Amino acid sequence: MTTALAALFGYLLGSIPFGLILTRMAGGPDVRTIGSGNIGATNVLRTGRKGLAAATLLCDILKGTAAVLAAAWYGGHDAALAAGFGAFIGHLFPVWLKFKGGKGVATYIGVLLGLYWPAAIVFALIWILVAVLSRYSSLAALIASALTPLSLWLFVRPAEAALYMLLTAMLWIMHRANIARLMAGTEGKIGKKA
Repeated sequence: MTTALAALFGYLLGSIPFGLILTRMAGGPDVRTIGSGNIGATNVLRTGRKGLAAATLLCDILKGTAAVLAAAWYGGHDAALAAGFGAFIGHLFPVWLKFKGGKGVATYIGVLLGLYWPAAIVFALIWILVAVLSRYSSLAALIASALTPLSLWLFVRPAEAALYMLLTAMLWIMHRANIARLMAGTEGKIGKKA
């Protein structure tokens, strides 16, 4: 019962569409009507408001972290894992927005930060390295996420590694359009206007 409640709590927290809320509060457009139509920081950046994009990124990370830490406090390790899963699913498929959300990278990092922060540092370092070398944000996220379950396994965190195998598979599915563009050589690079 505790695990189910933790997953529900995480889902509801993860469902908060910070990208939409923050842009509307700032008098900006509905982010679902521009760019990719997603509610994440990358799409908020397309409004030209870097501060809002940064705030969205931070809030989307922190909602994953908060879900994990709160569940761990009240229900222990298994509850934390369930809440982290729920938060990630909530961001991808928010109940408030007819189940159309973001691609999940920020919340993925936030959950990881809450569950085992050293692995989040590894993720960030890999992301930075790949992004600098390739200038593809999506490729950096895909490679860093692919190595996250291995990182957790090497840190002897088998339960987290198992969860992150699932989350990584879902993150890759959500990035299928980016993967197709990467393969076609048409994916936008960091710092280059489309």
